[in-house]
Amino acid sequence: MSLQEIIFTLTPQDGYETIAKDWSHTGVSGSGDLEVLLKRKDAPDADIKITTPVRGFDEIWKAVVSRAVAEACVGGVSIEINDNNATPFVAAMRLKQGFIEAKMEAKAAKGGGGK
Repeated sequence: MSLQEIIFTLTPQDGYETIAKDWSHTGVSGSGDLEVLLKRKDAPDADIKITTPVRGFDEIWKAVVSRAVAEACVGGVSIEINDNNATPFVAAMRLKQGFIEAKMEAKAAKGGGGK
């Protein structure tokens, strides 16, 4: 089974936030579980890379990830999704979880509570 990479860039909304830490990981790497890696970057755009064995759903992936990024009002971040055959909907939930956890990690680092 060959993997396909879907790569695109999103321009953030005004007033966007980036993640406070250099990176954040959600999911279990190498376990067969869907994983999301967020990396902070200096430029405001959100760079997206989705690795999937499923072909033909590029536009659906773009719509789902664009919506999740817009709802979280995030920018200045690189987002890598390794879907492991998960549907775009499930990946959107994991992505939202990643944004929430990244914000909680930042809050905990500042001494404002944690998970």
